[in-house]
Amino acid sequence: MAGHSHWAQIKRKKAAQDAKRGRIFTKITREIMVAARLGGGDPDSNPRLRAAIAAAKAVNMPKENIERAIRKGLGLEEGTRYEEATFEGYGPGGVAILIQSVTDNRRRTVSELRHIFSKYGGNLAEPGAVSWIFEKKGLIVIPQNGLSEEQVLEAALEAGAEDVRTYEGEFEIITGPEEFETVRSGLEEAGLSIASARVTLVPKSTVRVEDEKTAQQILRLMEKLEDHDDVQNVYANFDIPQELLEKLSGNE
Repeated sequence: MAGHSHWAQIKRKKAAQDAKRGRIFTKITREIMVAARLGGGDPDSNPRLRAAIAAAKAVNMPKENIERAIRKGLGLEEGTRYEEATFEGYGPGGVAILIQSVTDNRRRTVSELRHIFSKYGGNLAEPGAVSWIFEKKGLIVIPQNGLSEEQVLEAALEAGAEDVRTYEGEFEIITGPEEFETVRSGLEEAGLSIASARVTLVPKSTVRVEDEKTAQQILRLMEKLEDHDDVQNVYANFDIPQELLEKLSGNE
């Protein structure tokens, strides 16, 4: 899964660039609004809202923006009402793709996503077509910063983590979704600095993609999907070799 880990790193760098353009502010604002509407405005009792606020702070979103989004989600201020929608499809090479979106117009979103899939060699599929390929997991990323693998592994397993992976200056800690908050708290109590922490979807199996043209098509499709304003998260089960991924992403 090294190729997949490298893609995750590329996406985090891209998110930092998107923050400068304000695009990621829009996505996080919508997530805060939905989280507050569904689970209440107190982050201490609403893990989803707490995660959204942490993401907002990570990209330096102003405090007043965060508070305004919470008020809109609670209906205390006038604002657009958003709903969650999940879409499934296939990319080039038969790669499974699952999209989580927050939209104020589901019909428009479906039409635009169908156009993107069609343009970049994929197609939307019926609900349930690929969702079974993915499972929910907690993912906590810790910079190495002089830490030994033994230190992190001991703290992670003691906190209840399932696995620890080392990749290019980072430790990726995998947890079950129910244990996510407990593990994160345990790592913080152990004094470890957390770069990012979220509940995500990971593929149970992957599709190896070694053909350069197919890999390029997949990356273009992923980029266009993630750039769509209504799209919050895109998950896929491709496994492109690290060297090819670096070449195509321009991050050699």
